[in-house]
Amino acid sequence: MKLEQKKVLITGATGGIGMAVAQALASKGCQLLLTGRDHSKLDKLATSLSGSGHSTLVTDLNESEGLKLLHAAAEAFEIDIMINSMGINQLSLLSESSENDIENIMTTNLTTPILVCKTMLPLLIEKSDTAIVNIGSILGSIGYAGSSVYCASKFGLRGFTESLRRELSDKSLRIIYFAPRATDTELNSDAMQQMNKALGNTTDTPEWVAGELVKVLEKKKSCHRYLGWPESLFVRINALLPHWVDQSLAKQLATIKRYAKASR
Repeated sequence: MKLEQKKVLITGATGGIGMAVAQALASKGCQLLLTGRDHSKLDKLATSLSGSGHSTLVTDLNESEGLKLLHAAAEAFEIDIMINSMGINQLSLLSESSENDIENIMTTNLTTPILVCKTMLPLLIEKSDTAIVNIGSILGSIGYAGSSVYCASKFGLRGFTESLRRELSDKSLRIIYFAPRATDTELNSDAMQQMNKALGNTTDTPEWVAGELVKVLEKKKSCHRYLGWPESLFVRINALLPHWVDQSLAKQLATIKRYAKASR
């Protein structure tokens, strides 16, 4: 896919990955429709981008009115690509998670991205050279202690994206699931960052992640793309030999619980 002059909708544009993706795509000559809930952050991001023709929409996509506003803005903008980068995370044991925590994570990470896809389909499905990208996580394929609800939301997003890709296999619209590993963004609390360091987990920069997403978009196929080594290998091992992964991750459990309790 040639990205120059493509019109791209990015949800969650003021998040760490969303901002980096916006910068990377603007440098490729894309025109961007940026959405988020923070007016000042959106304006600051838009004015920092190279190129012209960018637009912003301040709205809460977890609300039905927000989805209506998004549809109207995306239709007027004539989008070619939609990137779902909205998401939240929380390091927490299930026993210490509130009902509100659970509902917020599942709504923001799963229900709303599904509704955004449904809202955007009529605008993309009959055009040529279009794409939907759902940004998931390596933890959408590997269940991880201290992240059970987050994992559930990302497992769901992965399954939804896979199903949608197959549902639309007779169309030219590309459906992409893009799964980074741990990334250095505000999404991660101090406790989570300290835990990753204690466990020796590699953390990628948002800029590197965005660069990898650009490479995926420049190709012509729908795909599932997992970032990082050995995490991408663990995805495959977990699918075939989950008991082996159970044993490997059990060695980290005491450390995970310590930092999960510290994060509350």
